Amino acid sequence: MEFVKSLSHREKGIIGIAIVVVLISLFLIYRSTSTENESYFEETEIKEEKVEAEPQVEELPYIMVDVKGAVVKPGVYEVKNDARIKDIITHAGGFLKDADQNQLNLAGKVVDEMMIYVPVKGEVSAQIPSQNDENKLISINSASLEELQELPGIGPAKAEAIIAFREEQSFTVIEDLKQISGIGEKTFEKLKDLITVK
Repeated sequence: MEFVKSLSHREKGIIGIAIVVVLISLFLIYRSTSTENESYFEETEIKEEKVEAEPQVEELPYIMVDVKGAVVKPGVYEVKNDARIKDIITHAGGFLKDADQNQLNLAGKVVDEMMIYVPVKGEVSAQIPSQNDENKLISINSASLEELQELPGIGPAKAEAIIAFREEQSFTVIEDLKQISGIGEKTFEKLKDLITVK
């Protein structure tokens, strides 16, 4: 206390200014450190959110479709992923004179690895089983690898994935099929009238 009293007004002023400068410096350092920590946590949270985000399956811009039966040029065609059956028939040179167009839904969308069979008049197409005849539907709980590949859009890899899924847990409803990687809403729409869980 005596030391303080012995100081001149000028010295007291200098010490006061020095204390204020030190306090301001400490405040700025604390604030800077706090801001960096907040920034770090925000960046960490953003990175964690990015990691947790589900990977989105990219749709192929082009798909392969197999056309058989009463068309001018049967074969495998590469078309855009939003193509319709009508577009595929055009690629295949159109219908033959005896083709039975009534058995096809020309407005239907096509999916990768799909097989389109054009029957002739008087022939009963086996491509799309009747909804009322469950005996003709393919059971995703019991069908073989080969039988599953008869379905439109189901190749060897997806057929194996279906079998692997049902070995873990059986399909209770046909909608469970959408849990298989690569089988989205579009593919399911093509399959729902062809499959059963029985």
